[in-house]
Amino acid sequence: MSVGVFVFLGLIAIAWLALKIGQVGGLGESGYTLVANFDDVGGIRKGGDIMMAGVIIGRIDSVTLAKNDQATMVLRIHDDVRITEDAFASIRTKGIIGDRYVRITQGPSDTYLKPGSEIEETESAINIEDLISKYIFNGSGK
Repeated sequence: MSVGVFVFLGLIAIAWLALKIGQVGGLGESGYTLVANFDDVGGIRKGGDIMMAGVIIGRIDSVTLAKNDQATMVLRIHDDVRITEDAFASIRTKGIIGDRYVRITQGPSDTYLKPGSEIEETESAINIEDLISKYIFNGSGK
């Protein structure tokens, strides 16, 4: 009986740890949120990285389509990172064909965004197919 109780408690501890580390059900969430609107997010999903200077500073909480046909992204930033009000958010790719992430570039301002604020300056994902088709169709008309 005591071995059974010990094994049961061990399984509960492992399950709780997995939920905490995996940030499932809100157990592992910390930090504050910011909002950013993009014309095209290039397929980036919830849980994607947010990076500044090559360091992960948060995760994407959600990506939804807003009424103005833009993608609204909720960014969860670590508590110890402060973002300036003139910061710039852009969608980038890790490597040549890697995962997409949000890169935050700080501006020169000394004023910081409050939780729930919007990052005004954004740059959408670069669509390689669109660039190639523009080059082909513009080049063939000459």
